[in-house]
Amino acid sequence: MKSIVAGREPVTAIEFVELALGIDLELFTGSPTESVMDRAARLDVAREVLADLRESDPETAAYAESLLRALPLKQSRTPCRRTRRAAVRRLVHERAAVAA
Repeated sequence: MKSIVAGREPVTAIEFVELALGIDLELFTGSPTESVMDRAARLDVAREVLADLRESDPETAAYAESLLRALPLKQSRTPCRRTRRAAVRRLVHERAAVAA
């Protein structure tokens, strides 16, 4: 059985939700690569959209609000992070210097 929403056939679950509810999920969930300024601007727009949704479609507004309250996406780690092995090696050298 095919799922067709608004004359389109969604490929993923995210596309289905976007087509069925008419909201952009990334507007409410964010992107892991967004800057602080981008995040602030996105949240301002999301709050305005949410206010309009509360008046027109309370159920969709409740879903969008739950997305907004969800934990933000984690930022990717920088590649220059020190490994555990280097930290252990440094501790061993410090102990040897103190003992000498």
